[in-house]
Amino acid sequence: MIYNNLIYFLAVIFVVSTAAAPEQPWLPPWLGLPLFALLLLAFSFLAGKLFGSRRSISSKRYFSAEKRASFLATVLFIASFFAFDLKYYARPLSFNNTLPVLANLFGLLLFFCFLGLMWLRALPGYRRIFNSSVSPIDFVLNNIRTNLTIILPWLILSFFLDLLNILPLSGMENRVGAPWGELLFFLFFLVLLALLFPPVIRRLWGCTPMESGPLRHGVEQFCRSQNFSSEILYWPLFEGKMITAGVMGIVPKFRYLLLTPALLFALDQEELEAVLAHEIGHVKKYHLILYLLLFLGFSLLAEAMSEPLHLLLLNNDWFYHLLIRSQISGDKLLTFFEAAIVFLIMLLYFRFLLGYFIRNFERQADLYVFKAQKTAFPLIRSFEKIAAMSGNIRHKKNWHHFGIGERIAFLEKCENNPRNIRLHDWKVSCSLAVYFFLISAGSWSLHQLDTEKLYDSSQAHYVKAVLEEKLQQEPENSRWLKLFGDLMLKNGDESAALQAYEKALRSLPVSSELANNMAWLLLTAKNRSLRDPVRALGLARSAARFSEQGYVLDTLATALWANEKVREAVAAEKKAAEIDQENLAYYQSRMDIFQQEPWGKED
Repeated sequence: MIYNNLIYFLAVIFVVSTAAAPEQPWLPPWLGLPLFALLLLAFSFLAGKLFGSRRSISSKRYFSAEKRASFLATVLFIASFFAFDLKYYARPLSFNNTLPVLANLFGLLLFFCFLGLMWLRALPGYRRIFNSSVSPIDFVLNNIRTNLTIILPWLILSFFLDLLNILPLSGMENRVGAPWGELLFFLFFLVLLALLFPPVIRRLWGCTPMESGPLRHGVEQFCRSQNFSSEILYWPLFEGKMITAGVMGIVPKFRYLLLTPALLFALDQEELEAVLAHEIGHVKKYHLILYLLLFLGFSLLAEAMSEPLHLLLLNNDWFYHLLIRSQISGDKLLTFFEAAIVFLIMLLYFRFLLGYFIRNFERQADLYVFKAQKTAFPLIRSFEKIAAMSGNIRHKKNWHHFGIGERIAFLEKCENNPRNIRLHDWKVSCSLAVYFFLISAGSWSLHQLDTEKLYDSSQAHYVKAVLEEKLQQEPENSRWLKLFGDLMLKNGDESAALQAYEKALRSLPVSSELANNMAWLLLTAKNRSLRDPVRALGLARSAARFSEQGYVLDTLATALWANEKVREAVAAEKKAAEIDQENLAYYQSRMDIFQQEPWGKED
């Protein structure tokens, strides 16, 4: 449940934190807000259908319905967040964008409205399955407390970042805002979170210390035999009736071993020790630290790709065509596509890449039982009991833990051939090495990109898209044709430039700049089949007749030289030098070339 909810909350957090608040909502409040309320009612109805009759519901069907209803809640919330411009209503809470975290918190509260309706619809089935008499308010609050562990780290981090931006700390906001500053701050926050957050989770989940007695003594004795220490707590997940265990905390002083009462009731001493060995295995294999590094890896990747992604979009013609046709502001459209791409990468990263490591970490923790008990049979028996008592879920697939049947099969395989234990450890180590290499190399490579060149290219793409759109609207407009030809010439597409100039010349035969640019192309084209010195001379003379500027006379001089009129070419170049004395050295070099080399040889 927690792993699935992590994906849902990551999606929601991303949407509420990246969406921009419009000046005015697409739908007026008198229409948008009632429609949002109707959507909530519709979701409540659909959630009720998913959970079905409380008389026929089983634990397997209950958790399946909860999973589908949570997914539906996420989809409907994200759709409504954009459709009804819900960020608009949260904007006043941010104090003129001084504390954006408050506006984002408002968005999360709206998502909890969907979840609250789902939990209320789930309550009758929950009461029947777990033989519970929990009140609706307590049931909703218990679920909120469970899920707060997912969103609290992000809320705390966002609050401190907002605080740094508004506090008068000299230069601090600039240092934190720098790429390295963001990374170091995030790393510092993760370490602090790992040290101090477990006690917070303990209180949120209502965990209580296991009382002294034979049971606690047996658990402590086994932990000592494995050189492991932590506080032993009852975990009241689903009122303690869920058969599971967990461990949290890196530092022994703030480390907690969580055991549900149902687990303690279901397993014998040897089976319980096998489950304890699994949880101890997570600590011994440094999985809790590795999870932090995997989260940091995504942060590193996201930071490194932010600017290249921005430039990648700006260097695509389709983006500008969409920008022009949609009449949406460039900033909004760019932010939308950047957010959508990062969102997709984030979901793929956490669902598949992180899921891969979670599954294999869990399998590695399973294998620790061979070190602790020399055999996997007690753990296999505990898995069989858990599968049977949880609604016969032995063959159910699981994206984050492997299915129970898969875990049992692998333990039996390792029991028959212990070499598989070493092979799996090697697989995990190699996977981590490849991961850290790819993240490091990818981040380094992205930071080495020539962003200045990409920015220049993006400007050219923008101009091209605008001109193409203008030409579609006014295909005979000589102004757009001339500008498009200039751009194509600058980009090295000489054929397209010449075609544009030809068409522009038919529409506007008298244009000094157009005639000059076309003459220069006919004289200097890298594609020699496009050169035409005779026509270029006529165009250059026409251009000089209407505009005696230095660069125009330089084109005329070049055309005269191309037609073997060297004396006239030198005279035209001297006149250009007299008019444009700032570029005297250039014109002098051109005269030297005219007198020393035939045309075409300078290439």
